[in-house]
Amino acid sequence: MRTTTIGDVKVLLPDLEPDDLDNTTHLADGLTEALVEGAAWHGAHLEDASIRSSLITGVDLSESTWEAGSLYGCEITRTDFSGATLTGITIERCAITGSRFTGTRLTDVRLKDVLFDGCRFDYATLQRVAASGSVAFTDCILTNGAWSSCRLPGLVLRSCDLAGLELDSCHLVGADLRGSRLHGLKTSLDNLRSVTVGRGQLPDLTQLTIDVLDLTVRNE
Repeated sequence: MRTTTIGDVKVLLPDLEPDDLDNTTHLADGLTEALVEGAAWHGAHLEDASIRSSLITGVDLSESTWEAGSLYGCEITRTDFSGATLTGITIERCAITGSRFTGTRLTDVRLKDVLFDGCRFDYATLQRVAASGSVAFTDCILTNGAWSSCRLPGLVLRSCDLAGLELDSCHLVGADLRGSRLHGLKTSLDNLRSVTVGRGQLPDLTQLTIDVLDLTVRNE
């Protein structure tokens, strides 16, 4: 395992050696210590499957369905989850890089020590997603998504695009939003209680406050 620090948060991540893993393209009911490259698993249906200590690169999991089960200690790169439905799974100690979650639906997903780096979550729906440990999004596109009833205290959103993202009844106390684009964020102010922002984001927050409170601003 290795530790990476993002802002004030430390994320515990896997440190896998490809030579120690077994090559496969067969998903079956799960994987352990597997090396998977370029597999076509479009539309796959997984139920209570566990993928552990595996390196997954360039895999097509678009339109797939995954109910229950877990991802643990995995590195996932350039993998397509667009249009997938992930329900009731646990993701722990995983680094997910350059992957696509466009239109993906995540419901009752639990996150602990997870890094999403350079991923697309545009038009994704997160419902009752909860963090029980460090979770970070860096350089991600989260535009036009919808997050509802999520409990993500201490979440890190660094250098992400949040334009058009809708937040509803979310708990983000202690979240770090520095460096992210807030223009066009759709949320009540309660969802942003006790978050950390940079000075350069204050104009966007001011505009958000004006919009939420339906203020009229006039020249004196």
